Amino acid sequence: MNAAQIATSLLGLIAGVGIFLIACSMMSSNLEALGSRRLKRLFTKTSKSKLVGVGVGTAATAIIQSSSATSVMVIGFVNAGIMTLSQAATVIFGANVGTTVTGQLVALGMFSGNSISSSAVFSAFAGIGAFTLAFAKKDRTKKIGGIMAGFGMLFAGLSLMSDAMGNFSELESVKRFLADFRNPVLLVLIGAVFTALVQSSSVMTSITLTMVVSGLIDLNQGIFITLGSNVGTCVTTLIAGLTSTKNAKRTALVHLIFNISGVLLFLLTNVFLRLGGIDFGWIFGKMFPDAPQVQLAMFHTFFNITTVLVVLPLTKQLVKLVCLIVPDKKETPPREDVPRFRFVEEHMLKNPPIAVQQVKREILDMAETALLNFDLSCNIIGTLDYAQIETFRANENRLNFLQNELAKLAIKLLRADLNEKDRIYLSTVFRTVTDLERVGDYAENIVEYADKLKQANESFSAEAKEEIEELKNLIHELYGNAISAYRNCDKNALRAAYQVENSVDGFTAQMAERHIERLSKGVCTPEVGAQYLSLSANVERIADHYINVANAIKAY
Repeated sequence: MNAAQIATSLLGLIAGVGIFLIACSMMSSNLEALGSRRLKRLFTKTSKSKLVGVGVGTAATAIIQSSSATSVMVIGFVNAGIMTLSQAATVIFGANVGTTVTGQLVALGMFSGNSISSSAVFSAFAGIGAFTLAFAKKDRTKKIGGIMAGFGMLFAGLSLMSDAMGNFSELESVKRFLADFRNPVLLVLIGAVFTALVQSSSVMTSITLTMVVSGLIDLNQGIFITLGSNVGTCVTTLIAGLTSTKNAKRTALVHLIFNISGVLLFLLTNVFLRLGGIDFGWIFGKMFPDAPQVQLAMFHTFFNITTVLVVLPLTKQLVKLVCLIVPDKKETPPREDVPRFRFVEEHMLKNPPIAVQQVKREILDMAETALLNFDLSCNIIGTLDYAQIETFRANENRLNFLQNELAKLAIKLLRADLNEKDRIYLSTVFRTVTDLERVGDYAENIVEYADKLKQANESFSAEAKEEIEELKNLIHELYGNAISAYRNCDKNALRAAYQVENSVDGFTAQMAERHIERLSKGVCTPEVGAQYLSLSANVERIADHYINVANAIKAY
């Protein structure tokens, strides 16, 4: 090979890696968007058993084709308190098994013979997917087209890498150079470093597969580089964990210890095998003769499954270990008067379908906060006791914060690759958070009416207080139906909410009539009556806003 051919091969290798990386990202984002509801259901099942957790991790990673993405999701769940550390550990174990699917696909695509190669057949999906993307109108069809295009590009990139590696394999100088790298520990380090750089164990494993198939390195070298790639893939998780809560840091550490434990186990096993005159390369060579790509892909799968089987019974001990490494310390608790998200983490934005689900949880929490402030305002005006006024003000600050920040978050997510249902849901968020913030504003108005009563040294009559309590109970009933409709897209609950809202309207009309009777009898003064009627009108508006929240489900 002359200099021009070497440069061409090097450029082809770079192009192949680039196409492969884009293909992985394209498949991951479209699979994730298309399977978002399935992912949500999967992650709700992690509490059942350790094996279920492993299965969830395996399935989730197989769906989105990225163990790093699954691990970052898990860290977000732990950070938000949705998942325990033990549950997160089992999901991460499964993610390592799920990531071997890409290696198996790549190995399948490397078969060729006298007929058309499987790589060429699979690469054709890039064209099919591109045509689908160009002409499809439905969002779901476009996502399927994106998956097909990514799948085809995966093999197109692989083909470029294989050709480049084949050219390099003709250079004796390159072969001699690579032949010197025989130390298992050094090969593991090389695999770890390069995987950390490209941020994808799938890419590193695929490059290694092409190197083995082309003869640039032997199977044993490929095996140890692959072991190192499992350690290198932890970098993404560690970065996500470092800027999160203590339990999130522990989750990232679980991922690292799990992979390092597996590598150490296999390095030690290899030493004993060598004493017997064999090694992993010899074993898998005998099991899958004349198919080096299958030999390495099968080893990768065997390695991860074996590590899971060894570490899974020790999950409790592993959790205790990471808790010792990252101990609980006396820290200044976050100030309660500083509002913040409770369910959304910045890292979740890397997985938009999960972030959308967490946005919904924040909104449900916002609705509960608004109801709490309504209750506090009713108690304050009924008793003129301001003992909980600071809690009320903190809640109001939180409602204002959530209105602004959830709207900003929705805008960010709308720019992401989402399925049509999630996109429509996000479009309703702006109106919903405004409605809930307005509930808080009306509760503030009620507290202001209490201030006026206190300044005038007046208070409501016993009859008026009973009516306010009845009205409050109606709002609670309306809230229960409206939130049930919003949470579960339950149209029966929406109809029930409308019925209660009609009852609220009817009851406030009765309150006005009874107020006039009390005025005529001298039971209450005009000043008290004015605040009473204002309260009634505000509560009626609160009912309207909760109905608006429930009505959001009509959009999707």
